[in-house]
This record gives sequence, structure tokens and C-alpha cells, in this order.
Amino acid sequence: MEGIAFTIALVLITVLVSIAAFNDQRLTNKLILWPAVMKQPSEYYRFLSSGFIHADWVHLGFNMFTLFFIGKVVEQYFVAYGLTPWLFVLMYLVGIIAASMPSYFKNQHNHYYRSLGASGGVAAVLFSLVYFAPWESIYIYFIKLPNIVFAVLYLIYSAYMSKKGDSNINHDAHFWGAVFGFLFTLIVEPSHGRVFLYEIQQIRF
Repeated sequence: MEGIAFTIALVLITVLVSIAAFNDQRLTNKLILWPAVMKQPSEYYRFLSSGFIHADWVHLGFNMFTLFFIGKVVEQYFVAYGLTPWLFVLMYLVGIIAASMPSYFKNQHNHYYRSLGASGGVAAVLFSLVYFAPWESIYIYFIKLPNIVFAVLYLIYSAYMSKKGDSNINHDAHFWGAVFGFLFTLIVEPSHGRVFLYEIQQIRF
């Protein structure tokens, strides 16, 4: 279980809270990111709590499937580099918060805007993997892509869709969660930075 226990715990907690919220609209309203009502510091917990609820089973399943299979690999990298797995947990949780900030500032006066889901934290974990293993492969809808190629496409797509602004998906959370995860990992394990720069020059598919 070494190197995957924290990932499993995060998945289980998120699934349990999300299921509870599926059956309790009041709980959803209490936990959701709702910028218009976040006028006092006592409401700022929503930056984090919104990452533990989801819109439906598909939303929950996609995020937790990704978190489990990517997270356990990243957690193992943290352990292999002598980092406490608690840093992995910190990255995930702060990734949710950091990814929520742009949406909060954009929508402070939009009473109809609400956001939920673990996408920011999941994106942080995903881009931590990009840092550790840029040329390892990831499958997107059965298409095999190197992590670094996927990362570039992911950021371009998220920035474009955020600017376009005609979707219910919080693309800002995807973009900034990804950026945060990469920078966080670079800061806590800077020695790998030289390896990363060397590896991205060794183009291979």
C-alpha cells in the first residue's frame, strides 16, 4: 500500500461526500463554490469543499477514475524522491483552492454562477506526472499520447474554451490547477528540474 494509500483515501472521501450531496441539495448548496455569497471569510471554506462534490455520477466517475490511476503513480514518485506523501495531499487540496480562485474573482457579482468538482486538484496531480515523466504515455479516448504532448494540448484547449466562455465546464479550474501542480512539484523537488529539461529535448513517441 506504500505510495497509494493517500490516493485511495482522497478518492474514498470524495466519493462518500459526493454521494451524500447527490441526495441532499442543502448540503450541495452549503459546499459548492458560490462566489456571490462568499462575502465573508466564514464562507471561504467553499474554495476547498467544492472539490469534494460533483454534478452527477459521470462527473464523479471521470474525476475519481483519473485521480486513482494517475494519483497512485504520482504518489509513488513523491515517495521515490524522498518526499512525504503528505506533500502529495497538500498539492491536491491546494490545487483545488488555487484552481477556484480565477472563477471566484470573475464571478463575484454573478449570483447564478456556481462551480463544483475535483477537476482543479486532479489537473494538479496530472501535471505533476508530466513533470516527473514527460514522455510516458497517457491514453485519451483510446488515443496514446506522450504526457508532455497532452499537457501542451490540454493547456491550449483549456485556455481557448475559457476565453470562448460558452460551456458549463470550468476550464479556468483545469488550466490553473494544471499550472499549479507543475509548479508545486518543481518547488518541492527542484533537483528533477534539470532531468525534466533534458528529457523534453529527447523527443520520442
